Amino acid sequence: MPDISLRGQERFVAPLDETPLQETGTLDTSQPPESQWKEAWKQLSRNWLFWVSLVILTVVALMVIAPGLFTDVDPRRADLSRSLEGPSEGHPAGFNKQGYDVFSRTVYGARASVLVGFLCTLLVTVVGLITGAAAGFYGAFFDSSVSRIADVFFAIPLLLGALVGLSVVNNLFPDRGYWGAIAAVVIALAAFAWPQVTRIARGAVLEVKNLEFIDAARAIGATPRRNMMRHVIPNSLAPVIVTATVSLGIFIVAEATLSFLGIGLPFGVVSWGNDIAAAQVQVRSGQRMGVMFWPAGALAFTALGFILLGDAVSDALNPKRRSE
Repeated sequence: MPDISLRGQERFVAPLDETPLQETGTLDTSQPPESQWKEAWKQLSRNWLFWVSLVILTVVALMVIAPGLFTDVDPRRADLSRSLEGPSEGHPAGFNKQGYDVFSRTVYGARASVLVGFLCTLLVTVVGLITGAAAGFYGAFFDSSVSRIADVFFAIPLLLGALVGLSVVNNLFPDRGYWGAIAAVVIALAAFAWPQVTRIARGAVLEVKNLEFIDAARAIGATPRRNMMRHVIPNSLAPVIVTATVSLGIFIVAEATLSFLGIGLPFGVVSWGNDIAAAQVQVRSGQRMGVMFWPAGALAFTALGFILLGDAVSDALNPKRRSE
C-alpha cells in the first residue's frame, strides 16, 4: 500500500544522461597569482571616481609644474590703474584691488598651496607609519609609550595647535624667506597630524602580524626586523595610503585657512589662502566678489579631486567596500 502521507509530493528526477554536468569554474594554474596592488589597479581603473579625480588632479599638477601653459602674466606685477577692473582680453578674471591679475595669481598660487599639502602628507605618513608599525609590531612598553604620546597630540585640534606653533615661530623668526615659510607651515601641521596615521598603521600591523604567512616566515628563520620590513609593513600599507590621499586635500585647505588668518605663509608668497584673505574686503563691500571666488574655487576644486581619489583608492584596496 502506498504511503498516504507522501501523496502529492512526488518528484520527477531526470536521467543523468539527459542532464550532463557542465564545466562551471576553472582555475588557470599556469599563470602566477595576482598581487594585491595589481588587483587594486584593476578595480581602480573600472571606477569612474578615479578618472574624474585624475582629470582634476592633472589640471592642478600642470598648474603647479608648468603655470606658463595657462597664463603668461606675471602674478607679482601690480598695476593700480587697473584696480578692480573686470575681465578683459588676456585677463579672464580681471584684477584685484592692488591691480594684480586674479587668474594669474590663481594659477601660480597652486604651487605654494599644493607644495605645503604634499610635503606635510609625506612627513605625516613617514612619521606615522614608522611609529605605528613599531608600536604594533613590538608592543609592550614601546606600544604603550607611543600610544600615550599620540593621545596627547591627538587631543589638540589640528588648526589650533598649528596656529599657536606658527605664532611662536613668526615671533622668533619673522624673516624666514620662501622655503623657510613653507617649512614652518609643514612642520606646524605635521606636528599635530601624525597621531591619526600612527593609529591606523598600528591597527593594520596588529592585524597582519598574527597571520599565518608571518608565522611561516618566522619559522624559516626570518628575524623580527626582516619580518616587519619585508612582510608586515608592505601588507599594512593599504589603509595608510587611503588616509594619506584624503589628508593631502585636508592639508591644502588647512594651509589656506592659516594663511587666511594671517598666520600661515607671508603675504609676499602667492597662495590661495593669501589671495582669499586679501579679497575679503571686496566681498564684504560687494565689490568684484569674483576676486575671491577664483582662488576659493581652485581650492575647492583641488580638495574635491583628492577626496574623490581617496574614495576610489579606498574602494580598490578594501574588499569589504567593493562587496557592498
